[in-house]
This record gives sequence, C-alpha cells and structure tokens, in this order.
Amino acid sequence: MPKRRKVGNLLALAVLSALVQRPMHPYEIATALRAWGKDQDMEFKWGSFYTVIGNLDKHHLIEAVESVREGRRPERTVYRITDAGRAELVDWARELVSTPMAEHPRFRAGLSVLAALHPDEATNLLQQRLDLLEAAIRQDRETLDAHLREIPRLFLVESEYDLAMRDAEAAWLRALLAELTSGRYPGLDTWRAFHETGEMPAELTELAERTSTPKTSPDSTDTTTTSSRRADTTE
Repeated sequence: MPKRRKVGNLLALAVLSALVQRPMHPYEIATALRAWGKDQDMEFKWGSFYTVIGNLDKHHLIEAVESVREGRRPERTVYRITDAGRAELVDWARELVSTPMAEHPRFRAGLSVLAALHPDEATNLLQQRLDLLEAAIRQDRETLDAHLREIPRLFLVESEYDLAMRDAEAAWLRALLAELTSGRYPGLDTWRAFHETGEMPAELTELAERTSTPKTSPDSTDTTTTSSRRADTTE
C-alpha cells in the first residue's frame, strides 16, 4: 500500500529531484526536467506544474530564497529544497524502488479482450506489434549505447529497465505467436468457431454463467425470512 503523501503527484518527486542539484526558479526546473527526460520516466501533466510548486512550498518541502528578474521578463521566485523535502525525496524513492505495485499498461487491457478479435486478425496484429517493438528495441539499444559513452550508467538505469521490459515483452510475443501460427494454442478451434459461426460454444456459455453468478455466503441471512420470524414470535 503506497504511503499517503502531502503532495502525491509524481511531478512533485521530479521537482524535488531537480532542486537537489541547486536552487532554481520554476522555469529553470521545467527546462531541466524536460532536458533530463523526466516526463518520459514518470507520468505527469505539465498543466499542474505551478500548482505542484505551490503545494510543495505550502507543505515546507521547498522554500523561496529570492526573487530574480532577467531583462524585461517578469520577476521569478527561486526555490530550494528543504531538509523535509530531502527526507521526502529519499523516502519516496525507497518506496518506489522497494515495493511492487499493480500497474495497468494499455497492452494488458487489450489482451484482456483479445477474444473479441478473430484469431487470424489477432495473430496479424500481434505480429505487427512485435515488428514495431523489435524496431524500437534496436533504436533504444543504439541510443543507450551512445549515451553510455558520455553519461554515467547510474543516470541511465531507468533506460536499461525499459529495454529489459521490452526485450521480455518481445520474447513473450514470439512464444505466443509460435503457438497461434502452429495451431498449438489451447482452445484455438473454439475461438475460431465462435467468430466464424457467431454462436457462443456451450462450454464458454457455461463458464460465463458459472463465473458471473454471485455466490451466496453460508453466513448470509435472508432478511425477509428473519423479519417474518421475529413478527411470529411477537404476536
């Protein structure tokens, strides 16, 4: 269970990680986060950026140290991370690194309704995904190798993780496609028959009914019967 945080938006985590480097005004923070690709590492909305800055300040995780003006530009407030902010950054990092959490990728959602597609179409689409994935893996590997020549590996470990996850997905897709194209995938004939006849196979109808029918708990009580019994005893 993730800890409830004073500012739970992941953008706050990114801001804290930027201010560890040095004090900055919000425009500098946003520029740095984009340059470092932090918006690729975690999902956040730039539209909430100034709200997050305000909330971090409100909860004393960052604090204003000065206001600066450059030419005719509006005055900008420079912030620095506080001791409480450093502690929050470290604690948040510990939680994210150590504790597995359920995540819901879009691909998983698609797989959950794969039966809606004819198996031949599903096979073609999965092959299309694999082709695109393999091309992305090649590009990512070249990019990572180039970055490693200039940037310490410690600051690219998240890119290594992405590449490993894509490699694992590609390996799984190859195995799945091998079963589908060879006809060895369990229930393939039933799946195909449903799409070609439009009739739900009896075994799938039975399964759907069995798994969708609410189970009655042995401890549940029929409130109508109970009320009737109480009425009988009081008359």
